[in-house]
Amino acid sequence: MERVLLISPEKCVGCGACELACSFTKEGEFRPAMSRISVYHFEPGINVPMTCQQCDEAPCMEVCKTGAISRDEANVVQVDGDKCIGCRMCVMACPFGNMAYSVEKKTAIKCDQCDGDPQCIPFCPTNALEYVPADTVAVSRKKLFSAKFAKLVEEVTK
Repeated sequence: MERVLLISPEKCVGCGACELACSFTKEGEFRPAMSRISVYHFEPGINVPMTCQQCDEAPCMEVCKTGAISRDEANVVQVDGDKCIGCRMCVMACPFGNMAYSVEKKTAIKCDQCDGDPQCIPFCPTNALEYVPADTVAVSRKKLFSAKFAKLVEEVTK
């Protein structure tokens, strides 16, 4: 069954444990800058964890001219580092800023949901992150969160 990484920003305390767990899992070191999840801190008390939204029509995938970005059998958007030429068009195309570029690996990087076992989740002390079946309710909540985050970013950047 398809699953989604569901984020509840109202539960996030901004501790960054998810960033540390991710960077250690993916890079072998505690380096939040290389994490595939980022916690954005807005007004005091407003913390928003963000990671790939697995967009239905993923802009990152649309702009990738080498075919390095595709969906796997679980419907997760993946980056094939062997095909990536490091042009960073996907980084620019992501409307949520959830694509990054690894200078060391010379490839785009993003959340791949740890191949169905997201390692950020067990380290979140407030359960702001959940990996749930992609039913109608979960997908609706995820889309609602995405819309709220886009609005918040728009207000902050004005």
